[in-house]
Amino acid sequence: MTSFQNPFWPGMQGIADLPKQIEALTQSLAGFLEAHLPQDQAKTMASLTPPAEKFQPLVNDLMAAHQQLWQQMLNRKNGTAESPVVGAVAKDRRFSAEAWTTSPVHDYMRQAYVLNSQFLNNLAGILPSEDSKESARIRFLTSQFVDALSPSNFAATNPEVIQKALKTEGRSITEGINNLLKDLAKGRISTSDETAFEVGKNLATTEGAVVYENELIQLIQYAPLTAKVGKRPLLITPPCINRFYILDLQPESSLVRFAVEAGHTVFLISWKNPGKEDAHRTWDDYLELGPFSAIPVVQAISGSQTMNMLGFCIGGTLLSSALAVLAARGDKPAASLTLLTTMLDFADTGDIDIFVDAPSVAAREAAIGKGGLLEGRELMTMFSSLRPNDLVWPYVSGNYLLGNTPQAFDILYWNADSTGLPGPMACWYLRNTYLENRLRVPGELKLCDQPVDLGRLDMPTYLFAAREDHIVPWQTAYLVTRLLSGQHRFVLGASGHIAGVINPAAKNRRNYWVDGDLKGDANQWLASASEKPGSWWSDWSDWLEDFKGGERAAPKSLGSKAYKTIEPAPGRYVQAR
Repeated sequence: MTSFQNPFWPGMQGIADLPKQIEALTQSLAGFLEAHLPQDQAKTMASLTPPAEKFQPLVNDLMAAHQQLWQQMLNRKNGTAESPVVGAVAKDRRFSAEAWTTSPVHDYMRQAYVLNSQFLNNLAGILPSEDSKESARIRFLTSQFVDALSPSNFAATNPEVIQKALKTEGRSITEGINNLLKDLAKGRISTSDETAFEVGKNLATTEGAVVYENELIQLIQYAPLTAKVGKRPLLITPPCINRFYILDLQPESSLVRFAVEAGHTVFLISWKNPGKEDAHRTWDDYLELGPFSAIPVVQAISGSQTMNMLGFCIGGTLLSSALAVLAARGDKPAASLTLLTTMLDFADTGDIDIFVDAPSVAAREAAIGKGGLLEGRELMTMFSSLRPNDLVWPYVSGNYLLGNTPQAFDILYWNADSTGLPGPMACWYLRNTYLENRLRVPGELKLCDQPVDLGRLDMPTYLFAAREDHIVPWQTAYLVTRLLSGQHRFVLGASGHIAGVINPAAKNRRNYWVDGDLKGDANQWLASASEKPGSWWSDWSDWLEDFKGGERAAPKSLGSKAYKTIEPAPGRYVQAR
């Protein structure tokens, strides 16, 4: 990378050097982009020169803003109160401490940084690029550059760090160094107090038992909490990229427990974190050993040939693929289908798209496509980089600069409990969905020797998306309504990929949108939808009630003669590290 000093701080010494400062800022970004764009798309400093007719207005606006900021600081020094050039941003936790506004120096630094950040992000939008993907990559890298150089990330420019070091007589510095050394040993940033949680003790505690297992999954049946249950069971397929207990956190936040309390006999697939012995497994293996293996067990134990099914994220993609294969075989075991933040049409994958192009997928295929593992740590790093100001930098400043211990937060504990994927399975997924988007095309793919046509899935479907989802853009999740042929209920929840889904009904927080016109596109649907307060869980529960198939007495024991209980939930697979 081209060497440079931090162009954002300590700030301008005056207006005279402003043009040079802007030039340095621009050159710093160009050097960063030149170093970090893929080699086959690497740009030279000359090719990254923006067109003058678009660049100069940005420069003029930045100079005017800095002149105003400089004058404001001088007036403040003289005792004249003025409104800041850059006001506080409500969601920006980096500058939430009072000192960022009460200290004239740090207030100036904060505002100068925000102005410069806005300038660079606008600059990224006008830099020459060959196509939309390259343009998106430039914008993403620019945001990474900008976020990394925030004055909140450096001890010398963060007033909280200075104040705490003085208050604690340096203990915070020592504690920060110790936190850094511990995280270096772990190979990741700690985002939660990991001593506060234990799977099976205060996470994944809903009573149940493993009733079936193979080389890749354990199938859990949960104990009833009602005198009567629906005749049709509910089978849940969680993401195989993560451990299942995101759906069974603490009791008040457990979607599994919520469904059991609503009178459903719940079965759930617990995916194994693949080891070297699984390095050869394919997408077809995940279908065969996952849903295909679980469905007949659920049928045998429940006595019902049909069931309600739920898939979450890639679990929804796997489940939909499995059901399409079964439909091609003339088998339709799903009475209803619920898909949570699931992509089946990968036309727009959001920021993840910048990580997936033909050269990168080919490189993956060469490295692990015929055997190997895509490590969970790498996946976690990628997902965290999509939201660095939420999942990276607050913990760099908090853990290492301030010497804080992260708070106990079950979702972040789960997020750090990473799993991987077998290389052949991951490579198939990247190429056929993210890169070539073939799953949506009828007959384009064969899975388990069957041509796949998602249009064969004609069961009633509940489709949930999250409005701030950075992994599955909600407009892309909406495209599922164009692929499946049954009746759809599309629901849009507030918040992101995880917090949007895990929104317990008991807490009655946030909001969601329903009953939009499905004939239009996603934005037209939203314009016509009704906003409702609280959690979407209650809406889903009411919808699912129609597909219980009547009621029967709750079973007195779990499993059956053919499928005896193996061990208590949550089972061994979710515990293995």
